[in-house]
Amino acid sequence: MLMVIEARPPPPPEPKSRGLGGRGYGEQTPAGSSSGLPGAAVEAPAGPEAMKSSLQQWRRAATLMVASRGGPGGPPPPPTGPAAAQDYQVLLLKRSEHSHFMPGASVFPGGVLEEADLTPEWLDLLRPHRGPPLSRLGRARPQQDRPAASALPNEVAFRICAIRETFEECGILLLRPAGDSPGREDPPPPPHLQLPRALEPLLDLAHWRAKIQKDPHQFLQLCQHLNCAPNIWALQEWSNWLTPFVRKDGRRFDTFFYVCCLAGKPRTSLDMEEVVSLKWLSPTEAIEKFTSKEIWLPPPQFYELARFCNFSSLSDLHRFSVDRALEGCEKWLIILLSTSNGIIQLLPGDELYPENTILEDNNWSTKKKIEEIMKDAKKMHRIVIYERHLYNIHITIKAKYKHIHPQ
Repeated sequence: MLMVIEARPPPPPEPKSRGLGGRGYGEQTPAGSSSGLPGAAVEAPAGPEAMKSSLQQWRRAATLMVASRGGPGGPPPPPTGPAAAQDYQVLLLKRSEHSHFMPGASVFPGGVLEEADLTPEWLDLLRPHRGPPLSRLGRARPQQDRPAASALPNEVAFRICAIRETFEECGILLLRPAGDSPGREDPPPPPHLQLPRALEPLLDLAHWRAKIQKDPHQFLQLCQHLNCAPNIWALQEWSNWLTPFVRKDGRRFDTFFYVCCLAGKPRTSLDMEEVVSLKWLSPTEAIEKFTSKEIWLPPPQFYELARFCNFSSLSDLHRFSVDRALEGCEKWLIILLSTSNGIIQLLPGDELYPENTILEDNNWSTKKKIEEIMKDAKKMHRIVIYERHLYNIHITIKAKYKHIHPQ
C-alpha cells in the first residue's frame, strides 16, 4: 500500500537549484558526486570491514524524543485544532542560528557521546539494576558498534548520553533512586500503566548544570551526590540515523533516537547557548507549523513526528515503543539524489537504494526532474524535498523490526 504524506501540492516543476538549508540534511549535493541515477557509475561495494572502519570515523550521538501530557500544575485545558489529534505533546528545541550544525532547526534534545558516558564508574550506580531490568533495554548493540575501551554496553552508554544532554539543554533530569528497581523475580509492570516521571529535585541544580556543560564527567558526580541513577529504563530505542554525506569537511553523526513517555510534563529551562527556545507540540501540530514555515524540521525529525501521528494517545505510544524496542532497529544512511527541481532522499528498501552502501560520498545527481523519477517507481522508501518547508514521504515497502510507517 502506498503511503504518502503531502503538506501541500508541489510547486511548478521549473528547473531550479535550491539551497535547502540544514547542514547534513537538505543541502545541495556537492560537485563531484556521481552523475546519473543510482546504478550508474557506482563505486565498488564496501565490505563489512570497510563499513566498520568508516563507522569508527563518525561521531556517535544520542537524541531523546520526550512525549508527555499534563503539566506540573495539573492537566491542561482540552486541546483544539491540530493539537487535538493527539492527547500528548513532544518537546522540540530550537537551535541557535549560530550553531555549527543545523542552525535554527527545531530538534529533539541530544548530543554527542562523551568519554564520561562510557566510564565503568557508572556500574556502581547501575549495579542494583543488573538483574532482569537491564535485559529489558532491548537487543545488545553489535560489538563493532561499541566505542573502544568501553566497559558499558552501548545500550547503556547511549542512554546515559541522551539523559545527560537533555539535562544540559533543557533542564529535564531523568533519574531514579539508585536502589529503586523491581525485584529480580518480579514481572515487568504493564508498560501502559507505568509511565515514568522526571525527577523534580528540591535543590537548585543550576550550578551543577553549568559544571556538567563544561565537564560531562560532572554528571556522574551529580548522580552520586543525589544517590540516583540515570533512568535508562525509561528510554525506548526507536531508530538509528546516519547523517548523509554533504561535503568532505561536514559533520556526520551516528545517532540513536530514543522515546521517553512521561506521566507529567516536567519543568524546563533553556541553556541559551545551543538552544534559544523550546515548544511542546503535538506531532500533528509540529508538522503543521513546519509546513506553515513557523519552524523548520530536519528530515529525520519530520519523519519521526509523522510516525508518532499513528498514536492518538500517550499510552498507546508508550506501549508500542516498549514492546517494539525489544526488536532493535536498522541503521539508516540517507542517500541524496539531487534532481533539477529538488532532492530525493533515499532510505533502505527503496528500489534506487544501493545494496552495498559506502559511508563516504554515496550521493548522485541527475538532470531529470523529480516527477520523471517518481513516475515509474514501484518500491519506494524516500523523502522528496521540493523546497525547505515541503517534504513528501513515499513508502510502499513493509516496515522492519515490527516498526510502523509515518502516517
